[in-house]
Amino acid sequence: MTSSVQRKRIRKSPDDRRAEIVGAAATVALTEGLECITLRRIADQLAVRPGLISHYFPAVEDLVAEAFGSAATAELESLLPVGAPDASPLDLLTDFFARTTGPAYDDMSRLWLNARHLSRYRPVLRERVLTQEHLWRGRLSSVVQDGVDRGQFRAEDALLAAVRILVVIDGLAGHANTGLGNHPSAATRFAAATAERELGLPEGTFTPTVDPA
Repeated sequence: MTSSVQRKRIRKSPDDRRAEIVGAAATVALTEGLECITLRRIADQLAVRPGLISHYFPAVEDLVAEAFGSAATAELESLLPVGAPDASPLDLLTDFFARTTGPAYDDMSRLWLNARHLSRYRPVLRERVLTQEHLWRGRLSSVVQDGVDRGQFRAEDALLAAVRILVVIDGLAGHANTGLGNHPSAATRFAAATAERELGLPEGTFTPTVDPA
């Protein structure tokens, strides 16, 4: 005689379900583009009904903005982590410049390009892009100011130095779809070289010490 055990379905909490939906949308954003995020697309990916997605995100524009914000926040926490106990500002920026070059960074660069383009037409996404830019400026300027306070860097205005560095990084990221193959080899160091000048450091200070892949 055989017996069967009915499997109990585990009901996810609203917070867990929402996070799952945003995570799935962020994956689609990184691999396919923000335009590919639809309620049905995410429902199919999670094997649920579209109505469940619309329960949490009645407007797809809100889900698009959340997906971008989630991916961009994860990028910021990965590239410039807060509270690393053994990392000096100099160490943080050295690793930062190593990780913002090469193929491993291209998907995120493409997402930023995608978001900035679409933000012209999508006000909800535009607000999220502006928020993420503000967070980036604040995080990088804090690292710069910390380095100044410790005597590692020299900068009269930490925020202005951070903005100049980010402008160069964004300029290089603008080539994510075509690459820098037709540029001088030194082009890959434009952002690091700019930071070295802005922070009063010798050329080559931010030579990568970790594998950017």
